[in-house]
Amino acid sequence: MERVAVNQPPLLTVDSLSIQFQQGAEINTAVQEVSFELRRGETFALVGESGSGKSVTALAITRLLPKSITRFPSGQVLYTGQNLLALSEAQLRRVRGNRIGMIFQEPLTALNPLHTVEKQIGEVLRVHRGMGGRAARDRVLELLGLVGIPDPETRLKSYPHQLSGGQRQRVMIAMALANEPDILIADEPTTALDVTIQKQVLNLLQELQQKLGMTVLLITHDLGVVRRYAHRVGVMTQGRLVEVNTTEALFSQPRHEYTRALLAAEPSGEPVTADPAAGPVMEVDHLKVWFPIKRGVFRHTVGHIKAVDDVSFRIRRGHTLGIVGESGSGKTTLVQALLKLTESRGRIRFLDQDLAALNQAQVRPLRKRMQIVFQDPFGSLSPRMSVGDIIAEGLVIHGIGDAREQERRVCAALEEVGLSADLRHRFPHEFSGGQRQRIAVARALILEPELIVLDEPTSALDRSIQAQLMDLLRSLQQRHGFSYLFISHDLKVVKTIAHEVLVLKEGKALEYGPALEIFHQPRHDYTRELIDSAFNL
Repeated sequence: MERVAVNQPPLLTVDSLSIQFQQGAEINTAVQEVSFELRRGETFALVGESGSGKSVTALAITRLLPKSITRFPSGQVLYTGQNLLALSEAQLRRVRGNRIGMIFQEPLTALNPLHTVEKQIGEVLRVHRGMGGRAARDRVLELLGLVGIPDPETRLKSYPHQLSGGQRQRVMIAMALANEPDILIADEPTTALDVTIQKQVLNLLQELQQKLGMTVLLITHDLGVVRRYAHRVGVMTQGRLVEVNTTEALFSQPRHEYTRALLAAEPSGEPVTADPAAGPVMEVDHLKVWFPIKRGVFRHTVGHIKAVDDVSFRIRRGHTLGIVGESGSGKTTLVQALLKLTESRGRIRFLDQDLAALNQAQVRPLRKRMQIVFQDPFGSLSPRMSVGDIIAEGLVIHGIGDAREQERRVCAALEEVGLSADLRHRFPHEFSGGQRQRIAVARALILEPELIVLDEPTSALDRSIQAQLMDLLRSLQQRHGFSYLFISHDLKVVKTIAHEVLVLKEGKALEYGPALEIFHQPRHDYTRELIDSAFNL
């Protein structure tokens, strides 16, 4: 990382900024008296957990917060001597997207699904530079090449859904850099990406920063990213900036108690002790999920997409099998096949029964013994049902117990995942992300399953909440002895819970074996790349 002069005047100053949201008579203070400076050519990281106010602060700089409900009771944001909070919309448009660019967290949401790559980047050039026609097209191609999109001409007519997550984020970066801004605000730019793509995007930002002399404001909750890429760090909690320091000093000698707690929240711990000779709860042999490619008037099959291709593994009782791989590796399709949610070939034996030989009616009684916890704890819980009804739903479907017995079990399940039984009458929107994921775990364990499938259960959570959830999962496994199938692209998390690991790439199993062996002596180059990306950001 290049050094940045500390004695130069700031490029942008946030001075005693407070932000409130007012709806009717209710006023919510999201940010209180926050002050920091951005220096030319540096990366300043703003870190903190969800709800700390870091993204709201970043959006306030370019005034992207909803005007009708946003108030600034104190403070100013100074750029080239101008207070951005006092500018008219016309004046602000000359700064926003021109001198200050922004990359948003979720590129699929931020990009217009109805417009091509060329049109979306070209719009930035047209609005801010009046550029069109061949000149705009040449500049779009130049930008796509700059951000590392291979063969950019073939991508001009692509829509966002036709690009991978990494490619979409590169398009977002190209849009943000189109007018060569002085400042680039990157709001959680890698949260939704796999570890190898995450490293590529961050390295790209660093290279572009050095080439263009930009200042980067990096919003993130990933301290591994901060340590590798930031010059200075500001730590936020509950709307306040509690510590600002150089990256080296903050990690070696944190001053604030909250900073020390954040640094201690990295995934840690070891898998629970498990019997190495335990018998299998599930055996999968030569599993294939091929989707036909049909073309022509008569829709003839001309080939196949091999989403899962000849994969075999075992899940032992009381063990955790970690399945890792990038997006598109086949992880989700594999789970759908195991749960009989998609057609497959090969043998799947669960509790000594061959699932391939059973129809849906015959599989249904087995479902209560094989439960799943999904990635998004908000999307997987019905907003119209109380927490008690959500957790009890499995009992109702399988006809287990009367109403009194079901309520007793719901209360016990909530308390087992660290929540009060009194919360069962509330609704999902009244809980934090970590609490919602605990509710999802309670819903799974209330049926006393033999196997719980955990599909990216921590990816939507802050590091400290991740650590709490992993502690909970290990304690439940220790207490009940059930098996986990743990799917994730975060190898740091997988290492803390998995006894065995299966590495997938493009539908194929590249490695499978004891977790310690794979983490310390990987045989395949791809596995080594995944591990290096995860542990050496």
